[in-house]
Amino acid sequence: MRRRAFTAGLAAAASVGLLPGVTVSFDATAAEPVEVELLTSVALTSALSELAPQFDRASGDKLVIGYSLIADIRKRILNGETADVIMLSRPVMDELLRQNKIVPGSIVNVAGTAVAVAVRAGAAKPDISSVAAFKRTLLAAKSVVYADPAKGGASGVYFAHVLDRLGIAEQMKPKTVLVPGAQAAEVVAKGGAEIGIGQTSEIMPVAGARLVGPFPAELASTTLFAAGIGTGAKEPNAAKALIRFLSGPVAASVFREKGFQPG
Repeated sequence: MRRRAFTAGLAAAASVGLLPGVTVSFDATAAEPVEVELLTSVALTSALSELAPQFDRASGDKLVIGYSLIADIRKRILNGETADVIMLSRPVMDELLRQNKIVPGSIVNVAGTAVAVAVRAGAAKPDISSVAAFKRTLLAAKSVVYADPAKGGASGVYFAHVLDRLGIAEQMKPKTVLVPGAQAAEVVAKGGAEIGIGQTSEIMPVAGARLVGPFPAELASTTLFAAGIGTGAKEPNAAKALIRFLSGPVAASVFREKGFQPG
């Protein structure tokens, strides 16, 4: 972290018992604010929007966040892009570590969020209490919206596998609405689809959307997000401070409010 050095001359040395003409010089270091770059998933937007100014105030630095889908950020980093801190799903972080894109020993689990079901606020909650009930609910729905698996959204990729597992992928195609990212809950809130599928953290902040709950236990999936320092970090000390903050008690409280489970 950059520092400023100051030199002070004592004009009235005699008044503090020093001989006339004596000058005392010293270095008083004070941290200059730095920009801390974070690359992370759009699924973390709601929590990080609240946490970023808290980190700025606590550290005196400026957190600059770049959001995208996990698959997109993974590709960019493998192609040479970097940041002070990278926070993606744990399997992707482990892969980036193996590819020497993350500083060894720096990865810390931060928070997890479950793939879940949403309906429009005021609508009755559909039955998703078991695999059989969930399957009936999907088949009875007029429309279902989720992230386009071809775009790499984690919840969309997983839900596509669930539809294959349930054996209803072809039956669902005519009533499927695909969105490029984390907009499923917004589409449901506006009446654009009857049921939405997305991360719990993507559903809870959306006004007009109602969280039904996570998938039944046999189909449940939680995305665990972990943070690590990029090997090309410009501000490694500030990066360490950010990871400590994101895995600490202040951040944990915010993550819970936004639909995550800390750690």
